[in-house]
Amino acid sequence: MSLPEALNDLFARYGIGNRRTPAPAVAVLRLSGVIGRAGFGRRGLTAAVLEPLIKRAFSRQVRAVALVINSPGGSPVQSAQIASLVRFYSQDKKIPVFAFAEDVAASGGYWLALAGDEVYADPMSIIGSIGVVSAGFGFQELIAKIGVERRVHTQGERKSMLDPFRPEDPDDVRRLSEIQAEIHSEFKKFVRARRGERLTAGDETLFNGDIWAGERALALGLIDGLGDMRTIMRKKYGSEVRFVNVERPAGWLERKFGRFLPGASMGSDDVAGGWAGDILAAVEERALWSRFGL
Repeated sequence: MSLPEALNDLFARYGIGNRRTPAPAVAVLRLSGVIGRAGFGRRGLTAAVLEPLIKRAFSRQVRAVALVINSPGGSPVQSAQIASLVRFYSQDKKIPVFAFAEDVAASGGYWLALAGDEVYADPMSIIGSIGVVSAGFGFQELIAKIGVERRVHTQGERKSMLDPFRPEDPDDVRRLSEIQAEIHSEFKKFVRARRGERLTAGDETLFNGDIWAGERALALGLIDGLGDMRTIMRKKYGSEVRFVNVERPAGWLERKFGRFLPGASMGSDDVAGGWAGDILAAVEERALWSRFGL
């Protein structure tokens, strides 16, 4: 953080200003990464981790909070809970929220953007993916080939649903589809509640899981304008507006070794165990980003 930014942060935190009317301040909260516990060290975005930061952003003497979002999505539950936290503090403190998409605000990332009273994006940002996806692998032929016998004992006939080590069951697929439909319905309701009459297209266009660049997203009513955070905030609050970055303080080990430290929290509320789990989660995270060419 530069010296001017550090001074701005100090002024906003304690309400310090000169004898003139102090310049307005905007708290900047960056939401970057996969939503939920995902990736190396389980560094994804979760409500438990973000609530102290969200609370801190709204507790300062600021005119607005800017959410800078760069996320391909992830957990629908965490997406909903994070957005709900932002809305709660916004309404409680009567401070407006502006959301800004960077490379991607898709799926759960777009859900987070909807926490903003207004949503902006770069013309090249990827917006949308209003849908639900589940993916996995089938290993039944592999374990048969290498001579492994699968043994599963359950109470409850649906307990082993979607077991990747047995052939896919049409009943399992049907049940999964029903659950996905329920989640998709909640996603659509939230989009309608937050965007309302600003939406310009029908459900078959908006809610089929498609993605759009910024210009098309604007035409569809998914965002309110094109532009970056600093430019838009200066237009709204003047050229002297101060930006106050709200960040989670890093521990000594994380400052020393950063993301190369096994199990480093990187925004997580705990240390996930197991290199194997971290590797698989990292592959899943990479797959989420690669869906959008990143």
